[in-house]
Amino acid sequence: MIPRLPRPLAALFLLALPALASAAAAVRPNVVLLMGDDHGWDETGYNGHPHLKTPVLDEMARTGLRLDRFYSGGSSCSPTRGTVMTGRNHNRYGIYSPGWSLRPEEVTIAHLLKRAGYATGHFGKWHLGAVKAASPVNPGRMGFDTWVSHDNFFELDPHLSRDGGPPERFVGESSEIVIAEAIRFIDRAKTAGQPFLAVVWFGSPHEPYQAKPEDLALYDDLPADVGQRKVRVTSNRTGKHVDRLQRDVLRERFAEISAMDRSIGQLRAHLRRQGLGDDTLLWYCGDNGTPPEAVATVPFRGWKGSVYEGGIRVPGVIEWPARLRQHLATKVPAVTNDILPTLCDLVGVPVPARPLDGTTLVPLFSGASPARKAPLVFWNARPRGGAAARAKPYLDPELQRGTTPLVKLGPDGTPTRNFQNVIQTEVTAEDYNGERAIVENRFKLVVDGTTAGKTELFDLAADPAEKTDVSTRHPAEAARLALALRTAQESILRSRTGADYR
Repeated sequence: MIPRLPRPLAALFLLALPALASAAAAVRPNVVLLMGDDHGWDETGYNGHPHLKTPVLDEMARTGLRLDRFYSGGSSCSPTRGTVMTGRNHNRYGIYSPGWSLRPEEVTIAHLLKRAGYATGHFGKWHLGAVKAASPVNPGRMGFDTWVSHDNFFELDPHLSRDGGPPERFVGESSEIVIAEAIRFIDRAKTAGQPFLAVVWFGSPHEPYQAKPEDLALYDDLPADVGQRKVRVTSNRTGKHVDRLQRDVLRERFAEISAMDRSIGQLRAHLRRQGLGDDTLLWYCGDNGTPPEAVATVPFRGWKGSVYEGGIRVPGVIEWPARLRQHLATKVPAVTNDILPTLCDLVGVPVPARPLDGTTLVPLFSGASPARKAPLVFWNARPRGGAAARAKPYLDPELQRGTTPLVKLGPDGTPTRNFQNVIQTEVTAEDYNGERAIVENRFKLVVDGTTAGKTELFDLAADPAEKTDVSTRHPAEAARLALALRTAQESILRSRTGADYR
């Protein structure tokens, strides 16, 4: 029985209700953004993989919000990471492909949440410019209070830079290392009474593949018919390409994924022990589809680097026990560009006053399934032929030189990676080239990227594997999407000239 309050107290209670409701609405979650490197859509147990063991991600998908049509903003790593940080298509600021950097004028989710009182930390792969202190696009300049990061990807016993300092060697399994650093950051934020944004970008499962014996043992008994072809990967011994049996490669890759999954479990357990589990939003996704050497069970067309579903469909799951009290699943299209506007909506921070390419997903948290209003645009834009080489660098090339070594040698034979970005002040017809696609709730238009611009239309509701071009059956839809794609490109190219910064 609910006790009856005396009339004066009851009146005061009723007067206080709006303030209490407002205070409840103002409660802001802690945020942890987790991203696997080259982790494709089907490479989780919850998405039906026949061999992989991912019990932690499976539990998150079973109890949180499962995003069944989640896309990476780009078909490779640097482009997608830019979309997470900015909520904007990566071509707006000149990230064409891996190794192209952010521009210092971009406003990131770390900038926005830091201004809102959040402690901000980045851990793991950065790949949006050099992480050294002198870099104008290191994590610190892009809004993070602290960082333990790598310019690119990393394996066991990685070299990482702490707050821009010289690379240090960390001994151990790489996913566990970056999670341990994130946990230390979270504990400091809790002690200081601050909400936190922790961005943890794993080096796994990107090749070259390395795993601990106990993780490899999980996949000693793969069926005999798995991976009976040769694939090209990086040798851990020489840092150069080598051809290997795919079965052996998959065993190592699966082991890396299971180790990454285990480390996420370590983080979740720590949050619960610290009383932070309910009020922390964890968002996991991949940065692009499965790479060619690992394609074995992908149910979609294409792979990493392609704008077909196999190149851009990735795992996506959100866990936030205080808000997501029951399991939800949605087939509403969503993309990494949506991360910034969603978090801004939850925290009560205005989005930047410039063109964005994402939208808030907060309505999905209540079980709604609204049709997506704005389409998703994917574009493997290319710098202009020889003009790109002659273009003026956006940043001093010396500031774009990476310092953190990795196993895989670069084209110049060095174990580090450098970055670039170029100034572009005008737009030409050539700038519209490159493989591209536009996705709505049902239909998807793909343009092959040649000057001729051959197009295909797919009905994703009936044909998610993109086997049948239906453009002749739905010419009006194809024409409408082609116009919408061209309009989006015009906006993106205006941004690339620096118009958004003026």
